[in-house]
Amino acid sequence: MRKATGIIPARYGATRFPGKPLAIIAGKPMIQRVYEQAQKAKLLEQIIIATDDDRIYSASRAFAADVRMTSSDHQSGTERVAEVAAGLESPIIINIQGDEPLLQGQMIDDLVQALQDLSITMATLASKVTDLDRIHDQDIVKVVADNNGNALYFSRSPLPFRPSDHFFQHIGIYGYQKEFLLKFHTLPVSRLAVTEGLEQLRVLENGYKIKIVSTPFPALSVDNPQDIMAVEKYILKVHK
Repeated sequence: MRKATGIIPARYGATRFPGKPLAIIAGKPMIQRVYEQAQKAKLLEQIIIATDDDRIYSASRAFAADVRMTSSDHQSGTERVAEVAAGLESPIIINIQGDEPLLQGQMIDDLVQALQDLSITMATLASKVTDLDRIHDQDIVKVVADNNGNALYFSRSPLPFRPSDHFFQHIGIYGYQKEFLLKFHTLPVSRLAVTEGLEQLRVLENGYKIKIVSTPFPALSVDNPQDIMAVEKYILKVHK
């Protein structure tokens, strides 16, 4: 079994929610909740927080995380992850989004399992949603896949246009063969990736495949301050 390294990219200056990694959720900074949830994965050799911000660095050190300072010139979390990954020996890298405080260790392990197949260069997660009203939420990224489980397209718009009973929500945790990750951030920026605001479309537009791994766990990411209330409500419910 080839194990992996998990890397959590974290920046302070998010446009819609500045300081998001340090937002307090049920008494802990969000970056700490993500880190502690990632520690529940069984197939990670190590977990590293990658940031260019002294505030995030200090907060991460306060809960004894392995944190690395990176360049402030990166245009995406993937580029930040790639900078750290370039100096690692792990053959598999998991890009763990810092706004997924409810992620489960099994979600990460499922990606690591999928990437044992060397023909799969990149994989990500999706969960089934049966509340069809949510398909119009632009903060929810939808994905459709082919019969082999490879992504056809990702969008913030309804996808498919008229689902009969469910659609699949993309969960922003990515797994890569390390070699492909280092290639990914050198790929030409693509029109659809810019139009949709979804950098994974850069992979599809340049002719590469993304394996979709289905997960039974729901996604509840934090895109704006209002989402914190929903996350805290879920945490309180689970820990009653």
